[in-house]
Amino acid sequence: MGGRVCQRGLRWHGDTGGAGEKGHGGYRAGMGGRGVSGAEGCQGAWGRRGAEPLRCLPSIRSVMQKYLEDRGEVTFDKIFTQKIGYLLFRDFAFNQAEEAKPLMEFYEEIKKYEKLDSEEERAARSRHIFDHYIMKELLACSHPFSKSATEHVQSRLSKKQVPPDLFQPYIEEICQNLRGGIFQKFIESDKFTRFCQWKNVELNIHLTMNDFSVHRIIGRGGFGEVYGCRKADTGKMYAMKCLDKKRIKMKQGETLALNERIMLSLVSTGDCPFIVCMSYAFHTPDKLSFILDLMNGGDLHYHLSQHGVFSEAEMRFYAAEIILGLEHMHSRFVVYRDLKPANILLDEFGHVRISDLGLACDFSKKKPHASVGTHGYMAPEVLQKGVAYDSSADWFSLGCMLFKLLRG
Repeated sequence: MGGRVCQRGLRWHGDTGGAGEKGHGGYRAGMGGRGVSGAEGCQGAWGRRGAEPLRCLPSIRSVMQKYLEDRGEVTFDKIFTQKIGYLLFRDFAFNQAEEAKPLMEFYEEIKKYEKLDSEEERAARSRHIFDHYIMKELLACSHPFSKSATEHVQSRLSKKQVPPDLFQPYIEEICQNLRGGIFQKFIESDKFTRFCQWKNVELNIHLTMNDFSVHRIIGRGGFGEVYGCRKADTGKMYAMKCLDKKRIKMKQGETLALNERIMLSLVSTGDCPFIVCMSYAFHTPDKLSFILDLMNGGDLHYHLSQHGVFSEAEMRFYAAEIILGLEHMHSRFVVYRDLKPANILLDEFGHVRISDLGLACDFSKKKPHASVGTHGYMAPEVLQKGVAYDSSADWFSLGCMLFKLLRG
């Protein structure tokens, strides 16, 4: 017997949007139906003289908007960092918000630049961006960005420095401009209605154990086991983390289990290749199940114990990927708090991912002050009880971990 994915979904009369399956661009589902709302929902209620009026039913948009607002999900940062949210906001900016179009064009050019591998390609692209999106606007006296952002880019280019984050000040200012009135117009548009429909579909996906072919155990933890599994309809391999409800209750781990699911949901948007992300979550009468990216290359603690310390070249490579994973978390206001070799897993190609978000914490509204983590890797501010901290704690842990891997 299976349960609903993540949380109980919402469905109303008039909504025929069926459950979908996660695909490359979001969720595929039937979106043919509409919620009945407003005058449209009441039309015909008074059709027969003397008939009792029918109660108007809320639309999917209104109920889903309240549902998302209650969970702090209706913000620019939350929507813009989700793939379906970004695509709908982009569509709105290019077709319905004239003032947002140049900002989005500039943003996408910078993102293309950041993905370039070679310094030669970045040098050519950076000059193109500077000429067409910065200098051109400066000459026309219509440059909407700060002088400091321009000076930052100019000074780097004059020294022939073209790092991937060259235009980061512009990214921050673009997002700041989009957060205001433009985002409010998006919330009032039909694109946000479509976003609410997709979120409703997402909440109504049904999965059971029968949707997966479960293989051997590949790991054990305090609350359960991790299995290799294959999704029946797509054939894709995953790791299935099964938490035993009885063990969770005995060890009073309900808060930890719920927190892990919430943190996985926060960091799994954006397709970060350096975090073990969650694709699905469901429950049965006995188990809580997370369907995660499959990592079959072991962890850094195992490789350290089997093969000894790592070389500096290896550590530069691993550190770069771990830093990108941490930055992805921090951009979503999540502090990891448990960085250590045992939590860094390798895939079949030798790339690393950060795993096990049981101790991670959302600091978007309030900074944490709990002293949690693994001794030997905890930052001083985390060890001091009652002292608030943020993402900076992870950078101290990273330094401790790199020293351990280099020196043993």
